[in-house]
Amino acid sequence: MTVPTPPTSAPVRPFTVSIPDAEIDDLKQRLARTRWPDPETVDDWSQGVRVEHARSLVAYWERGYDWRRFEADLNRYPQFLTEIDGLDIHFLHVRSENPGAMPLILTHGWPGSNIDFLKLIGPLTDPVAFGGDAADSFDVVVPSLPGFGFSQKPEGTGWNAARIAGAWAELMKRLGYTRWAAQGGDWGAVVTTALGATQPEGLLGIHLTTPFAFPADIPDTLSPEERYAVDSLALYTGDLGGSNHLQGTKPQTVGFALADSPAGQAAWIYEKFQSKTDNRGLAEDALSRDDMLDAVSLYWLTNSAASSGRIYWENRSGSFAGPKLTLPVAVTVFPKDIPLLPRTWIEATYSDLIHYGEAERGGHFAALEQPGILVDEIRAGLRGLRS
Repeated sequence: MTVPTPPTSAPVRPFTVSIPDAEIDDLKQRLARTRWPDPETVDDWSQGVRVEHARSLVAYWERGYDWRRFEADLNRYPQFLTEIDGLDIHFLHVRSENPGAMPLILTHGWPGSNIDFLKLIGPLTDPVAFGGDAADSFDVVVPSLPGFGFSQKPEGTGWNAARIAGAWAELMKRLGYTRWAAQGGDWGAVVTTALGATQPEGLLGIHLTTPFAFPADIPDTLSPEERYAVDSLALYTGDLGGSNHLQGTKPQTVGFALADSPAGQAAWIYEKFQSKTDNRGLAEDALSRDDMLDAVSLYWLTNSAASSGRIYWENRSGSFAGPKLTLPVAVTVFPKDIPLLPRTWIEATYSDLIHYGEAERGGHFAALEQPGILVDEIRAGLRGLRS
């Protein structure tokens, strides 16, 4: 599924995405043969994805969506593979032309990949072209987590957040960076938090859109914001936690189900976009169908439902009560994120909180929903590290 590259001993090899036509044809044939479940027995999304909405999305995927358009967009950026700890890691690496650019590694979550950050790359590397200041320039490194996208799938256990963080530190070292920062949300925030906990050589600070700052023991007396955080966590682990629970306990079973049904893969991810974006009733209010299907198609065409889901299994002992960090930390919260943490707990967890931002809009998938806001927050949050 890639353009072959000549054998080389170089630690970093160029990479180009090129999905065979046969794979695209097979996808469309499978979509046309979808066997649909009976409609839900409620008039809302409480039982999961509604059949009428799934039918509409899948019909567009079969007859309107253009993978080649997205493939060409992705291939506009320099892409590479490098083997770290026995796995080939796929990453985008875009250097700014401006002197003094800060190296920044961006880490995605689930159901995402490094494609989540495509709309951020231009403004981060060339801020002047997007109305910003050249002093806010970044060199951008955007890897895909092991088992996601075009990164290699682990064949053994042990690829938890700490191990991935170690691989990221090695990646930045391999690229020649001696002073750098890291950013992430969702599982990307788990990995970035692990970087913050280990503080590898060269890491200046981090920016999080998913802070892991719940107290280990919830106090008996709570402010309204703290009570909302507890209630939103209960929603996240309860009614909204079906996919998380299954992937944390039986990712291989999930993989069996989704590896044979593109419509099933679409519904699996569509429900997550529906429940955790800042929308007015439908995910399409927050994300375009093309944005959603870029993500869904990547999962399907790389057959990564099981391998990506295992990140929940590998980290199943984790919690939202993250470690107390002492390096510089910037945090941006988005109003429709779930769970939504209060500033009091964030300040108690990060002793060197260099920036706290509250976005006006947006949900859990900040890079996809509000790339402009996230760019501004990354610039503001990490600006103090440049000196």
